[in-house]
Amino acid sequence: MDVKLFDSELKVMSVLWQEGDLTAKRISDILKEETGWNMNTTYTLIKRCIKKGAIERSEPNFMCHALIPKEAVQEAETNELINKIYDGSADKLFSALLGRKKLSAEQIEKLRLIVGNLEE
Repeated sequence: MDVKLFDSELKVMSVLWQEGDLTAKRISDILKEETGWNMNTTYTLIKRCIKKGAIERSEPNFMCHALIPKEAVQEAETNELINKIYDGSADKLFSALLGRKKLSAEQIEKLRLIVGNLEE
């Protein structure tokens, strides 16, 4: 994914990922409730996302559709974090995450399955 989204733009995308296609007005209403943003702020962010190719606009009613799946953004953001903070080393990130708190037996088993699937 070549599109870099800022945190405020990700909030707009998050609404679309959660709710599906919405009008800009509805996105604005949701974000006003969640963040206190006014309509102009939200519309500016939507337009930025459109310019970056993250959202497609259609008529009538300024309907917005997410062009980028959430998983693609999660992967890109994770890769950026690994490269920026952990010298490109996924195992350093994994170590840091695991060292932060005690995991339950169920969580450990889930991680074993994930690692097992990577080894196949």
